Amino acid sequence: MSERLSDKRTMRTKRIIRDSLTELMEEKGFDGITVRDLTAKAEINRGTFYIHYRDKFDLLEQSENEIFQELETIVQVVSQINPLEVMKHNLQNEPLPFLIKLFEYFQENSNFLKVILGPNGDASFQVRLKEFIKKSFLQHLVIKLNKEDMLVPVDFLIAYVSSAHLGVIQHWLETGMEKSPREMSLILAKMTFLGPAHVAGIKGPTSFI
Repeated sequence: MSERLSDKRTMRTKRIIRDSLTELMEEKGFDGITVRDLTAKAEINRGTFYIHYRDKFDLLEQSENEIFQELETIVQVVSQINPLEVMKHNLQNEPLPFLIKLFEYFQENSNFLKVILGPNGDASFQVRLKEFIKKSFLQHLVIKLNKEDMLVPVDFLIAYVSSAHLGVIQHWLETGMEKSPREMSLILAKMTFLGPAHVAGIKGPTSFI
């Protein structure tokens, strides 16, 4: 029982420190932050900070790794998805459950993600997130397609779609997440699997992946 309470306190303390990091990065960027700033913002002593982190760089790294660990858990189902089934869901306006979970997670962690992906954030995180989209999502779907039917080289397709996905996520975060996770999962699926020309009303439906 006491161990569970200790774990909860640790999680709460680490969340407070991460929230403090988020606020300070938004104010003055990561380079301008000191451990003194972090402990003052979090209202903890330096000893408490150093129980959990070596320095501010370790804090940033652990915070980013926690995001990717959660994302990995959410997208585990992608390897089992059939692109044709995705099209069926999309055409019937039925959002894919794992996409809803992804956007719900982005929403829950929106303050940190908005800052880390913004001008005062960590550029390497954006690169890492794009690679995550490529490897954990798109490649699992593309590998199941008939390459002979593809109109463009697969590597260019994956690069294009991964950049587009990241752009959509960033835009949603930056504009205040007015659309719900369910609405965003449908928007992203339609753009991905029907193609930008079709969703823009330019021509008839064609599978994008």
